[in-house]
Amino acid sequence: MKLRTFGRHWKEGIKNLARNGWMSFASVSAVTVTLLLVGVFVALLLNLNEVGSQIEDDVEVRVFIDLTAKEQQQEALKQKIQGVPKVSSVTFQSKEEGLKQLIKSLGDEGKAFSSLEKENPLNDVFIVKTANPQDTIEVAKEVKNFKSVEKVEYAKDTVERLFKVMNVSRNVGLGLIIGLLFTAMFLIANTIKITIVARKREIEIMKLVGATNWFIRWPFLIEGVLIGVLGAVIPISLLVFGYDYIYTEITTRYPTLFIDLLPVYPFVLQLAGLLVLIGMIIGVWGSFTSMRKFLRV
Repeated sequence: MKLRTFGRHWKEGIKNLARNGWMSFASVSAVTVTLLLVGVFVALLLNLNEVGSQIEDDVEVRVFIDLTAKEQQQEALKQKIQGVPKVSSVTFQSKEEGLKQLIKSLGDEGKAFSSLEKENPLNDVFIVKTANPQDTIEVAKEVKNFKSVEKVEYAKDTVERLFKVMNVSRNVGLGLIIGLLFTAMFLIANTIKITIVARKREIEIMKLVGATNWFIRWPFLIEGVLIGVLGAVIPISLLVFGYDYIYTEITTRYPTLFIDLLPVYPFVLQLAGLLVLIGMIIGVWGSFTSMRKFLRV
């Protein structure tokens, strides 16, 4: 696009938008509904991913050391566990620390276990974390067979179920978002096509007098950009205020909740930018695909 025609194309794009009142309104409405749904699903998906990551980060393997193991054997076991490729950290927890945690977690009932401090029946434990939480099961199975290991715990059923649910949720959410975007592109392409049909003769005349395809195309592409941006305004407003309200309600009413949502800022700004970008892409794509047939004169 040449600079001297840039202003002309923008004026034509804005005129086209105003000239086709109801059709433009239909296109903007289609973008608005789609982006609102996409925004809701994106917010849910990203927060679900954040919550899942927090839960996954808490997944650990507890390696109970044999009661008969000497200090040298414990050190040898620690080095062997650290040598497992997918292990990120190994933390030692003495049986004394373990008993204190047990008493504390039971509250008033835990006082009954205070008598065990002299003859502590618990095991020393290595708390093992993996670089990728999904490697927990594999690492637990490998460490289980090491010498001086009495048993290994990692909440097998809960961990396996958690990973399955998280993977399915992420895939389903991503699939729904992609489906909504393609639906919006189809609707907008057809809506814009109707507005272009009304100006078919005008386009043919411009072609016959020597106008290039891109000279004709630019005002329609700008119109698509404007449709996308206008269609993003309402979804962004609703999502920004809605997310801020939900986040405030959850953090004030349930301050002890063990999971955290993504903070309002910069999340809503990133979401707003994403929706504007998606709206523009949808609008441009709809205009571009709708015009191909009419430029073959």
